[in-house]
Amino acid sequence: QVLLVESGGGLVQAGGSLRLSCAASIGTFSNYGMGWFRQAPGKEREFVAAISRSGGSTLYADSVKGRFTISRDNAKNTSYLQMNSLKPEDTAVYYCGAPRPGPLPMTNLKYAQQYNDWGQGTQVTVSS
Repeated sequence: QVLLVESGGGLVQAGGSLRLSCAASIGTFSNYGMGWFRQAPGKEREFVAAISRSGGSTLYADSVKGRFTISRDNAKNTSYLQMNSLKPEDTAVYYCGAPRPGPLPMTNLKYAQQYNDWGQGTQVTVSS
């Protein structure tokens, strides 16, 4: 059984930073690519960033490229999302997700339907 727990959300002023963490209880963490998505009120869940199993490859939504950095520590079974230069439009519930284990094309990790398991989400609110 996979358990993902996000933390690190909160209220921050525009231009500020937050670091989200996703702690995974999962078979072998390094077998899983990981992704971060977000969902604002009244909107669909959207892709934010993804990272390959080894951490050697990353993928970002255009809206966060250059501001957000995804990383992982396979020894700690944890994925991170460093968010800098935050904007009010970044306000959303942020979710980490795990797709099926094994190799996947990085481009597949952009799509929510590729993910089998999700955390409960953590709220990020950016005030103007």
